[in-house]
Amino acid sequence: MERGMISVDRWGEGSQVYFLTHLHADHTVGLSPRWNKGPVFCSHISARLFHHKFPGFDTSLIRTLEIGQWYSLSLVSLTTGSQTKVEVMSIEANHCPGAVMYLFRGVFGITLYTGDFRWEVTSETTQMGKNMLLKALKNDKIDTIYIDNTYCNPSYSFPSREVAAQQVVNIINTYPEHDIIIGIDTLGKEDLLLYISKILNIKIWVWPERLQTMHLLGLHDNFTTKSTLTRVRAVPRYSFSVETLEGLNTMHPTIGIMPSGLPWKLKGKDKSCDLSSLKTETGNDLHMNMRNRYTNNIEKYHQYIYTVPYSDHSCFSELVEFVKYLCPNNIKGIVSSSLSYIDPCYHLHNIYGTSSLFPKHLIKEERARVEGECESTLSCDSFTQVKLKSKRIKHSRLHLRKTRVSLLRRFKRGAKLTTEDCSDD
Repeated sequence: MERGMISVDRWGEGSQVYFLTHLHADHTVGLSPRWNKGPVFCSHISARLFHHKFPGFDTSLIRTLEIGQWYSLSLVSLTTGSQTKVEVMSIEANHCPGAVMYLFRGVFGITLYTGDFRWEVTSETTQMGKNMLLKALKNDKIDTIYIDNTYCNPSYSFPSREVAAQQVVNIINTYPEHDIIIGIDTLGKEDLLLYISKILNIKIWVWPERLQTMHLLGLHDNFTTKSTLTRVRAVPRYSFSVETLEGLNTMHPTIGIMPSGLPWKLKGKDKSCDLSSLKTETGNDLHMNMRNRYTNNIEKYHQYIYTVPYSDHSCFSELVEFVKYLCPNNIKGIVSSSLSYIDPCYHLHNIYGTSSLFPKHLIKEERARVEGECESTLSCDSFTQVKLKSKRIKHSRLHLRKTRVSLLRRFKRGAKLTTEDCSDD
């Protein structure tokens, strides 16, 4: 999309309209109560939470969008100076309360911005999203997907949140005389906490500001700020640490649980989430394999701490399924600060053109075209050769010294996203 027209989760640059995917802090940098640059489009739930997140925000600037409905915007092309129409649809992202994706259609083609999202094959929300995308796209093809690449690496594999939530309950039941603390953010993991509350028939302690959020979401009946009413507490992630658990255990036996996809990498040579194996397994097969692998496999990080693979981001196998389903012409990652960040094209380029939305003869033609483009850019084999070439250059010609990072950026592999890459979201 043309720069200066639309910005998604980017608040430090000039645009005519701004779109918010969700209210996590890393997606609101530059947004403040003093915001006056232009209208902010978001979901109804995000709008409800806005004042709590940004007290004093001018609510007249908030525009809410219904899920699954097309909206038309009249914008001005900065290139031609003429008016142009852009259509937008919001789609449930299955990440945290209020989180949505945005599907844009205009003279620039069709663009999907996922924001942070979870594409669980067994989820009703995912199925609803599939149906919405199918209905919205009809026979059209997405030109570019700006995708949540947080875990776009075969080493990241975790089960559905349903399986992970049961793991948490199992841990709690294993320690009937212990206090339990669970590390969470200021928004998100509500479904996990509700599951624990309902299965164990207990209330869960949360800090006062978090209880206000629960009230705004209509979930307050399952939560309390009175620690005497429950032994299970949800605490801010920033206060969850080994030192905290060790201190608590000097007063009363306490177990900590950290629900996150981040520490949950496949061990050793486990290739169950390799791209080659994913090509022969259906989504439901993967789900059953994950369920069998993780139901009784709980990892203890520390004497007092368990890590559970409960993630609100898609793991690698889910990203593969998502891209295969939509078959875009191009993919760009929205996350550039992940510990294992790599351009999503590095792992996903071989599955372009395999979308279940399009006829088989078109799939074959498109796959050949896109794979040809990826190979001409840089194949996996040539990637290794480039690294070796970099070393030779570095040792033989100091004035032409090139680091691995510079070579990767040159070939759009593992390159950190710049403002120029995403400013026209």
